[in-house]
Amino acid sequence: MNKNIDKKINHVVEWLRKQVNDSGTNGLVVGLSGGIDSSVVAFLIKKAFPENSIGVIMPCKSNEKDKNDAIEVAKASGLKHIVVDLTEDQDNVLGKVFNELIKEEYYIEGNKRLADANLRARMRMSTLYTVANSLNYLVVGTDNAAELYTGYFTKYGDGGVDILPIANITKREVYEWARHLGVPQTVLDRPPSAGLWEGQTDENEMGTTYNMIDDLLEGKEIPQKHREIIERLNKRTEHKRKMPPAPPKYN
Repeated sequence: MNKNIDKKINHVVEWLRKQVNDSGTNGLVVGLSGGIDSSVVAFLIKKAFPENSIGVIMPCKSNEKDKNDAIEVAKASGLKHIVVDLTEDQDNVLGKVFNELIKEEYYIEGNKRLADANLRARMRMSTLYTVANSLNYLVVGTDNAAELYTGYFTKYGDGGVDILPIANITKREVYEWARHLGVPQTVLDRPPSAGLWEGQTDENEMGTTYNMIDDLLEGKEIPQKHREIIERLNKRTEHKRKMPPAPPKYN
């Protein structure tokens, strides 16, 4: 089993090296959230580029534990890292937008949480690209197969990346790789969360479980209720997996 995982990991590590070589860049950068997916990617990019890889920890009105877990991952993997706190900057942008909407009576209170959460993800994306441009690195995404199928990522947020090294593995496999690579137990034990608001978890928000999504992707039978939820998520988020549409050329 371990040899098989090693082969898969080495395959991805070689692929990462090829992406950098083909793009004429110098290395790789990943956002470290303290979650399982970014932790696995941290170990992968460190293996691919021991000297030219870096993690960026970006607290943004988030739990202190997220930052501490991310730091532990950086230490465990040996990955260089920096911390860029975005809380004040995100508050400023959000406040300016909301103030203008309120002033013109366009503001919709019911959309506040989503706007807030997605802005956090998009500011993190902008920060990663600022680091990447400064170092001539590629931005490495952390979405796995289950997240990509359900569209469980923010468009132009954590979905705004250059490459996706774990896009073809299920959430179950992410945990297998994490244990094999030596991801800290505190990360393995925490429920999957995008960290977009206090108490938020992936599975509660989606209304299904990663096990159900993984089973569906593997062609297994799952309860109809869960199949409907997953397929609805897939259909509703199709736009996230495509380039923005344009009208046919006018002749």
